[in-house]
Amino acid sequence: MTWTTWTPNKVTLLRVVVGFGAVCLFGRGAWANLAAVGLTIAAIVLDALDGHIARKNKMATTVGAQLDILGDRMIENVYFTYFAVAGMVSLWLPILFFARGAATDFLRGLAMKAGHSGWGANAMFKTWWGRALVGSPWSRGLYAAMKCLCFCYLGLELALTRGPVALFGELTGNAQMIIRMGAQVLTWMTAAFCLVRGLPVLLEGWNYIAGSVGPVRGTKRAAQEAA
Repeated sequence: MTWTTWTPNKVTLLRVVVGFGAVCLFGRGAWANLAAVGLTIAAIVLDALDGHIARKNKMATTVGAQLDILGDRMIENVYFTYFAVAGMVSLWLPILFFARGAATDFLRGLAMKAGHSGWGANAMFKTWWGRALVGSPWSRGLYAAMKCLCFCYLGLELALTRGPVALFGELTGNAQMIIRMGAQVLTWMTAAFCLVRGLPVLLEGWNYIAGSVGPVRGTKRAAQEAA
């Protein structure tokens, strides 16, 4: 396999590079902000493309799935962290996404050690609603669309209304309030759906923690009794 052949993993890596490039452009002028919005849309399209290539060419692997999740974490964290530093969203927003991602990825790791995967008949999810919220096409597509809309909205706000290089210049107080309110509603709706999608992992993943802690406690108790 040569580097001239597109594979899902290469598309995922390209998506991360494009996303970081977009964030690097934010705050460097109105036109750079607009270019960053375009790159953001490209990154979301690449997110859909890697899965399409994997399914169409039957190239889906466990490593590829984990790399895709890693790419998602890197993209969403760098975007929300930038907008938090810029004062456009609450600092608690990137903290929430980071904490949720760390917890769910840890539980997925325990499930993989137990022989389960994140999809298919051997998935860690035993309930229909867990599979629907985490692995279904509508859930994944809706979540990607919400993040894309959120990042693009904040990027357009930065380009069109903020700073001395804003394309629209100074807006009235009411207009700024409406734009700000829209940003808050959109970002926290995205955060809420992020938490909802993480619930099946947290609830069903707890079984793997309980299963790991139980034998360890039993071993310690046996050692104490022997002593």
